[in-house]
Amino acid sequence: MIEPSLRLRRAIHTNDALLVQRILKSHPNLLHNPDTSVAGLSNSNLHLAASLGHIQICKVLVSLGHEDPEPALNESHQTALMLASGAGHTEIVHFLCDKYPANILRRDVRGRDAIMEASLGGHDTVLQILLTYVPGGAAEAVQRADLDGNTALHFASSNGNLLVLRTLLAAGADANRRNVWSWTAVAYSATVQAEVYLKSLVADAERRRHVRKAAEEERKGAGVRIVEEDVEAE
Repeated sequence: MIEPSLRLRRAIHTNDALLVQRILKSHPNLLHNPDTSVAGLSNSNLHLAASLGHIQICKVLVSLGHEDPEPALNESHQTALMLASGAGHTEIVHFLCDKYPANILRRDVRGRDAIMEASLGGHDTVLQILLTYVPGGAAEAVQRADLDGNTALHFASSNGNLLVLRTLLAAGADANRRNVWSWTAVAYSATVQAEVYLKSLVADAERRRHVRKAAEEERKGAGVRIVEEDVEAE
């Protein structure tokens, strides 16, 4: 007989949601079932399903209370959302963001969050979903940095995905932000093309900022009316 915990992990690997349900009905204590093998990192059932892109199994586990009251964390303090974001599993990211938006800003032991993982993986659609659901808004989220001072833009630059670079800058990422080694995102450009593209995006953003500032000053100036005091001639 195969141990129920091993059978459960095998069912997740083969994407058999019905078998997962049956095993958990008989063994509810295996809802989390952390993988204690050397390479397992104590990943729970949801970590495994999310990393493999098995949406139906993720829904089964969540419906049974896998993430209540707090999300499961592996040895690196990563959530299932982080693993799904890094792997580019759009459906699962959308599902988990809708259910647990607060988890988007959770950090692992390196100080990274799901937005950084998606940027590093070069997954633009996933990134847009995360930025749509993130509490506090996208502009604030893209300013966050890990323990080394790297922002999502640093990771996107190292990946070289042009769409991700554009999405982050449109959200308000600071291209001049430096990490602990005093490097900006441009310094980590994966290719010459990515470097040129990032520089052009930064230049365009700077031009638009100046245009907006000039327009605002012009509107303020147009709203000022100088009233001359009437002086009666003696």
